[in-house]
Amino acid sequence: MNTATVGNPLKNYIGGQWVESQTNRYEDVPNPATGELLSRVPLSTKEDVELAVQAAKAAFVGWSATPVVDRARIMFRFQSLLLKHQDELAHMITLENGKNLPEAQAEMLRSIEMVEFACGMPTLLMGENLPNIAGSIDSQTIRFPLGVVAGITPFNFPAMVPMWMFPIAIAAGNTFVLKPSERTPLSSIRIAELLKEAGLPDGVFNVVNGAHDVVNGLLEHRDVKAISFVGSQPVAEYVYKTAAANGKRVQALAGAKNHHLVMPDADLRRAAKTITSSAFGCAGERCMAASAVVAVDEIADELVQYLIEESSALAMGNGLEEGIDLGPVIRESHLSKVHDYIEKGVAAGAALVRDGREDAKDKPNGYFLGPTIFDKADAEMVIVRDEIFAPVLSVMRVKDFEDGLDTISQSRFGNGAVIYTNNGKWGREFVQRVEAGMVGVNVGVPAPMGFFAFSGWKESFYGDLHANGKDGVLFFTKKKTVTSRWFDDGDTSIGSQRIFVK
Repeated sequence: MNTATVGNPLKNYIGGQWVESQTNRYEDVPNPATGELLSRVPLSTKEDVELAVQAAKAAFVGWSATPVVDRARIMFRFQSLLLKHQDELAHMITLENGKNLPEAQAEMLRSIEMVEFACGMPTLLMGENLPNIAGSIDSQTIRFPLGVVAGITPFNFPAMVPMWMFPIAIAAGNTFVLKPSERTPLSSIRIAELLKEAGLPDGVFNVVNGAHDVVNGLLEHRDVKAISFVGSQPVAEYVYKTAAANGKRVQALAGAKNHHLVMPDADLRRAAKTITSSAFGCAGERCMAASAVVAVDEIADELVQYLIEESSALAMGNGLEEGIDLGPVIRESHLSKVHDYIEKGVAAGAALVRDGREDAKDKPNGYFLGPTIFDKADAEMVIVRDEIFAPVLSVMRVKDFEDGLDTISQSRFGNGAVIYTNNGKWGREFVQRVEAGMVGVNVGVPAPMGFFAFSGWKESFYGDLHANGKDGVLFFTKKKTVTSRWFDDGDTSIGSQRIFVK
């Protein structure tokens, strides 16, 4: 097992072997709750990327020819191993990411769900056919894997987000190179070990740790046919433009600013509980978190008081301890950046009605920030415009439903949006008209199950085919249309040719 002892450097996983990186640069991997060193991750080079891509390219020949049912059986064995080791993996996620154990366990369940979806690849790869499109001529469309594909994943879901990508890609016959976040590399290493135990042939799945050099190496490599990315908006835009310029398919899932519209008829106490869980779960470090509340004026004061009460009841601390609701943010540098946003919100005139910095005064060793709530913010403030990716919630006040929709439409992001109401008309209107790809009606985190697409809009997504579901299968495969005609002995007629005329 390559999961490093404290302070020892990690290795890359290439061609089924643990390989020392060719770099001389390493980055510490601390526990965000304590600051204690977990391991050191190599900032690998383009030469390391080359080794991984060549291993994947060599493995593709045999793997793509492996019957899809045999590929699916390996995924079934991998799913069984994930179930067996899910507590171990959840513990590892909490150590390196900081989220509490129940959140890490939930992440593992969603990860396993994606593998279960990929196990259905024999059905998902079925093509289309139509006999007798002309005299004695049949046509069919069949799907083929692309070749070597790559995934670049973020720190906030170190197990789940990679499994949005590689189970579908691998089950469809591709080989895969994963660049996990350098902030949370341990989960991917354990996943590689379990894939090998499940019987995955060497070279089909590879892990190259690192940062910018690895990303650029994958984006520019001629043998990498597709890139799947999840991360911040500026990097997503860069990944999309660079990979597309190098002739690759790209799906780049970017940032978010998810707005929750609360109508006067809503159950305000229930809405506040749901918003609190959405905004402050996983320390706000998820792209589906509630980060902007749009409250109709007549209920805004009451809702804000409920939000303060609910968030003040959250227990903050080390996620490995029982009863903890809110863990740390990922790094001290990120915490400092969030503190700057809080100061900018105050300077812009928003009312800081709950200052989470006060909660962290007795936790000097971790990167903690308690639930932070601004009231009377507006769409022009930087705390509303930007994705802060932390337990910071901004409340805006609007006159009515139409004003609320207009406020939401001003955001450059369009990942998720939620309405709280008991009015069917408002609910339906919201679903039809709001400018977001994933919509909730009285649901705080409208993230879809793995068999639906993760369908962000606007600057929350770059590309055409989304992650997960049928979109994921289409993204990692290419179509071939076959037109065939078979002659009977002695048949010399040429038959109808009209289908070949442009």
